[in-house]
Amino acid sequence: MAAGGVAPPLPRPPQDGGGRRRSAPSPDLLKMAAPRRAPPPGGGPDMAGGAEREPGPGPERVVEALELLLRPPAGPAGRDGEAGPGLDVVLRPETLRSNAAELEERLRRAPGWAALRGLRHAVLARAPALAAGATSGSEPGWATACGLLALLLCLKERLAALAAAIPAARGAGPGAAPPPSADTLSVAQSRAVGRALRAAVGLGLVPYLPPGVGQRPGPPAPAPAPPATRGARLHAATAALAELAQHPALGGPLLTRHLGLLLAGLCLLGHGPAAHSEGVSEAERARCRELLRHVLDRVYQPLAVRELLVLQGRPKQSPPSPGEGTKPCLSRAPAWLRRLCGQLLSERLMRPSGVQAVVRGIMEGTGGGAGAEAAAVDWRKCDAVAKILASCPQQCLSLEDYYSLVCPQILDLLHIQDKLTARQFQRVATTTLLTMAKEHPQLAEKHLLQPLLAPLLRCSETPELAEEELSAGTVLVTEAELGSCVEDVLKVYVVGNDSSSLMLGSLQSVLGVVFSLYSFAKQNVSYLRSPCQEILLWFLEKSEREVSLAVLEGIAGLNSSVCALRPRCCFRAGSEGGATVVVEETVSDEEDALYQKVSSEQCHVENLVELLSHCQKSGLAGDFFIRCLKALTHVAAEDEAVSDSAVVPGGSLLELERYHTGQRRKLLVLQLVATLCENVSDTVFTDVAQVEEFVAATLQRACVSPAQGPGAAAEAQTLAMAMGLVATMLGGAVQLQSGDFAVLKRLVPLLEELSCTYPEPLTQELAADLRIAICTHGAVSPATVGAAADGVLGKKPGSGAQSPAGAPSPEGDQAPRQGPGSPSAPRERSKEQSVCHEPGAAGPAPAPCADSQAPAELRELLVSAYDPQPPGRAAALRCLASLITQRDPEALRLQEKLLQVFLENLQHEDAFVYLSAIQGVALLSSEYPERILPVLLARYECSAQGMEDAAAAITRMKLGEVLMRVTRALGDMVVKHREPLVQAFLRGARDPDSALRASSLSNLGELCQRLGFQLGSIIQEVTSCLTAIAKTDPEAEVRRAAVHVVVLLLRGLSEKATEVLRDVLRDLYRLLKHVVAAEPDGATVLQARLALEELDAVMRRVLFPPQTLQKKIVVLP
Repeated sequence: MAAGGVAPPLPRPPQDGGGRRRSAPSPDLLKMAAPRRAPPPGGGPDMAGGAEREPGPGPERVVEALELLLRPPAGPAGRDGEAGPGLDVVLRPETLRSNAAELEERLRRAPGWAALRGLRHAVLARAPALAAGATSGSEPGWATACGLLALLLCLKERLAALAAAIPAARGAGPGAAPPPSADTLSVAQSRAVGRALRAAVGLGLVPYLPPGVGQRPGPPAPAPAPPATRGARLHAATAALAELAQHPALGGPLLTRHLGLLLAGLCLLGHGPAAHSEGVSEAERARCRELLRHVLDRVYQPLAVRELLVLQGRPKQSPPSPGEGTKPCLSRAPAWLRRLCGQLLSERLMRPSGVQAVVRGIMEGTGGGAGAEAAAVDWRKCDAVAKILASCPQQCLSLEDYYSLVCPQILDLLHIQDKLTARQFQRVATTTLLTMAKEHPQLAEKHLLQPLLAPLLRCSETPELAEEELSAGTVLVTEAELGSCVEDVLKVYVVGNDSSSLMLGSLQSVLGVVFSLYSFAKQNVSYLRSPCQEILLWFLEKSEREVSLAVLEGIAGLNSSVCALRPRCCFRAGSEGGATVVVEETVSDEEDALYQKVSSEQCHVENLVELLSHCQKSGLAGDFFIRCLKALTHVAAEDEAVSDSAVVPGGSLLELERYHTGQRRKLLVLQLVATLCENVSDTVFTDVAQVEEFVAATLQRACVSPAQGPGAAAEAQTLAMAMGLVATMLGGAVQLQSGDFAVLKRLVPLLEELSCTYPEPLTQELAADLRIAICTHGAVSPATVGAAADGVLGKKPGSGAQSPAGAPSPEGDQAPRQGPGSPSAPRERSKEQSVCHEPGAAGPAPAPCADSQAPAELRELLVSAYDPQPPGRAAALRCLASLITQRDPEALRLQEKLLQVFLENLQHEDAFVYLSAIQGVALLSSEYPERILPVLLARYECSAQGMEDAAAAITRMKLGEVLMRVTRALGDMVVKHREPLVQAFLRGARDPDSALRASSLSNLGELCQRLGFQLGSIIQEVTSCLTAIAKTDPEAEVRRAAVHVVVLLLRGLSEKATEVLRDVLRDLYRLLKHVVAAEPDGATVLQARLALEELDAVMRRVLFPPQTLQKKIVVLP
C-alpha cells in the first residue's frame, strides 16, 4: 500500500476542543496499536517491544522521531500552512529549528530514547557528511534533510535486524491470509515514512540539482549553499537514498514516487560535468555510476523507461501534444543528460523483453480517454514508439544483430492478450514492422516477414523437406500456430494496409496455402474463413491488375505463380475451431484417388468463383472472365491446328506428360468459364471497356475457328449473343459517350473480318451493320441492329426498344434467324445500370430505330452532325436548332436523339461547332425544361468518363453557358429550378480546376441577380461559399469572381438588399472590408470597392430617402 498510494499532506497534531494541542500518545499506546506478531523462539522481544527488552530501538520509536522532526507548528500559522501544497509553507525555517531542537532534547533526556540515540550516532559516524549537516544550525533545511536521512537509515537497520532475528512465521491455514513478516510496517507507519521520504528528497536532493536536471514544473528552487558544497551534499543525500532503496519496505515508496529525482542525482554525480561535482572523488563518482546501473536494473522496466524519457526532456522542435498547451513548461535538459538518457534507453531496449518494456513505458496511461484528442495522442505515441524501435541505437555495432534481437520481440507484441493494451501494442508492432520494411527491406524480410509467415511457408511447396521424413500423421503446423499466424498476417498486412512491393511479394508466396485454408474453412465451421477471405481480397485489391490476374490463374492451376499446398498435406479440423496441417496417407485405390482429386478441383474452382463475386465492383471479376475467354480462344486455336489430338504411339514419356498437362489445362479453362457463367456472369462487367474486351474475345474466337462440327450451334449462339450485346448498347440501353465509342471502335477490324469470312450470311450482314453503327456513333442504325438488340433484351422481333424517356420506337425489319437466348437479358440489364456514370446522369437515350421513319432531310442532318469537317457539322447543328425553333413535329419527336447529338458536339474543339451545339441545347431545354434540365445539371456536376481533366472542365464550362442561356429564357419561371441550379454552381465552385471555379461563380452571380427577391434561405449557403473562397482560394481569378458575385447580388437586389440580405449583410460588409485591406490582387480590390459603393448607395437610400414636396388637399364632407 505504501508503494502504490499517494503521500497525504503532513498531519496536524491532535487538539482538544479548546484549540490547545494535546499531548502525543504514549509508547504503550503505540505498542498496542502496532500489529501483533508471533514471538521469536526463546521468548525474544516482538517488533513493537520497548528499548528495555531489545538491544536496539523499535521501528515505532524511529517513526515517532520522524513525525517529531516533521511536526507542523501549532496556532493559526500551522493551520493556514497545512492546506498548502509544499514544505516551504508548512515547515518554515524556525519550525525546522524548533523541531530539531526538541528531537535532540528527547534523545538526550527522554526515557526510552537512548537506544535510538546510540543507533543514530553509529549511523552518522559512517556518514560524516550527514553528521556535519545534522548539526548545522545556519541552514535548517539541509539540517532537517540530514536528520531525516539518518533516521531513515536507522529504520532500515532495525527492520533488517528484525527480519534476520525473527524467522518467517509458518503459513496460515487454508483460506486465511498469510501472517506479515517481521519487518512489515503498519499503515500509519508507512504513511509517516512516505512523508519523511518526500521531505528528505525535497530538502536534501531537489535544491542541489541544476535547472533541467530532474526538475518538476514550477518555479526553480533557490540554491541554498555555495557551489563548493553542493556536490558533496548532493552525493551525501543521493548515497543515503540509494542505500534506503535496497530495503523492500523503504525502497518501494522511494522508487515508486521519487525514482526520477534519484536517477537525476546519480546521473549528475556519475556522468555530469565536473563543475557540479566539486568535493566528490573519482571513486565516489564511479560508485554513483554503479548505483545508477543497479537501480535501473532493479526497478520495473517500463517505469525506468518512463522516468528516463522525462529526464531526457522533449526534443527541440517537438510540438506540444493535444491537451498539453496549458501545462507548465519544463526546463530543457542539458546535452550531456540527453545523450546519457539516450544511451540508457538503448540499453533498456537491448535487454531481454526490452521492446515490451519500452512500449509499456511510453504507452501506459494512454488510450483510455475518449474523443479526438485522446485518439491523436494515441496515434502520435504509437508512431513515435515505432520510429524508436526501427532505429538502430549507436551502442549496437551491427544492424543485423539489432534486428535479430529486436524483431522476435516485435512479433511477440502481436500476441498480447490484455484487452486494454492489445490494440495499442498491435498498432505499435504493425507500424514498426512496416517502418523497418521500408528502411531495410532485406533485413525486415529475413527477421520479420519470414518468421511471421513461417507456419504457412512450412506447409507450402517451397521448403526443401525430404519426402521420406514426412510420415503419415505428422503434424506440420499445429492449430494454435496456424491460427496465430493467420491473425498476425491479417493485422500486419490488411490492417497495416501497406501495399509496397516487399509486402505484396512476401504475401504472394503463401497465397496458395491461404486459399487452400479458405476452401477448407468454407466446407467446415471455422473462424479462419473470414480472416483468409480478407487477406485474399486485400491482396487482389492492392496489387496491380496484371499481378492479381496472374495470381488468380495460379490459384486456379493455370500457371505456377502461386505455391500450392505441399503434396500429401491436408487440413484437419481443430478442437478450438481452427485447423491443423497434417500429412495424410497415400490412397492406394486409384479410383478413390481420382475421385478425391476431381472433387477437390471442383470445390477449388467454386470457391475461387465465390471469392471473385466480392471483386465485381472493382472490375477484377470481369477482367478474369475475359482472361479465361481469351484462354478459351487459344484452346480453340490449338484444336484447329492439331487435327489429330491422339498421342503418337511411339511418342516418349515426356511428350505424353506434356500432352496430359495441356489437356488438363484445357479442362480447367472450360470448367472456369462454365462456373463463371453460372455464378457471376450476370453482373460481371462494370464498364464499356470490359464489354468490348469480352466481345472482342468472342469475335476473335469466331474468326479463328468458325462454327462447325458438334459444337457449332453453341458457338453460333455465343457469337449472336455477343453481337446482340453490342447492338443493345448502340440501341440506347446504355448511354454512350464519345470515349465509349472510341473503345467500341476497336471492334471494327474484327467485325469487318467477320463480315467477310464467316460462313453464315445473316451473321455477316449483322457484323457489317454493327460496324456502320459504331463508325457513325449510332446516327445510322440499320434495322438488323435493332432486331439483334430486341433479341438480347427478350422482346418480340420488331417491337423495338424504348428509351428511358418512354418514346416508342417503330418496328424494325425481320430479325436474324439465329438470335441469342433469353438468359442473357438479366446480364444486359445489369450492365445497363453499371455502365452509367452517375445515377442522375442517365438522360434520354436515342431510340434504336427512330430515324428509320424520319424524313430523309432530317436523317441527312443527323448524319451531317458528325461530319469530320467543322463547317458542315456546324451548319447541320444550326439547321437542327432552327427546326426546334420552328417546333417541327418530326424534330420534336426525336428530342432525345437531338439532345445526344448536341451534347456530343459540345466536346468539339472548334468554336463554331460547339457554339452551335450550345444554341441547340438551350433551345431544346427552353422547350422541355422539366425533362432536359436534370440531364444538363447531372452532366455539369460530374465530368465525362474517358476525358482528361482539362477537357472535362472545358466541357462543363460549356454546359454552364447552356444553363445560363436556359435561365435567361425561362425568366421568372427559373425560381422553380432555383435550388438545383444554385447547388450545381456551388459544387462547381469547389472544383479543382480554377477556370471552372471562376466560371461557376460567374454563373452563380448572374443567377442570383435574376432571382432577386426570390433567393430565400439559400442565401446563407451562397454567402458562406463566397466568404470562404474570397479569403482562402489560391487563385486571384477565382477570388475576383467571388467578389464580383457580391457586386451582382447588390445590383440585382438594389433597395431590396436590406430585406433579402438582412441576415448576411453584416457578413458581406466584413468580407468586402477584408478584401480591401488584405487582398493583393488589384482587380479584386477594385471589385470590392465597387461592391462597397453599391452597398453605400443602398444604405443611403434606405436611411435618407429622397424628400418630395407635396401639397395635400383634403376635401371635408
